[in-house]
Amino acid sequence: MSLDHRIRLIAGTFILASLAGARWHDPRWLWFTAFVGANLIQSSFTRWCLMEDILKKLGQDGS
Repeated sequence: MSLDHRIRLIAGTFILASLAGARWHDPRWLWFTAFVGANLIQSSFTRWCLMEDILKKLGQDGS
């Protein structure tokens, strides 16, 4: 699986998990959803993604 696909999978999982947390636990989980969305927007403009750096440091660079 390529690095881009891993990042999309993680972002989607984070969003769905935080929506579930907001629905069944506490609405403040929506702040995490907003954080993920803001990071996706930021990375589209700057071409820098924190999750990409984290995965590369963990050796998950898609190779």
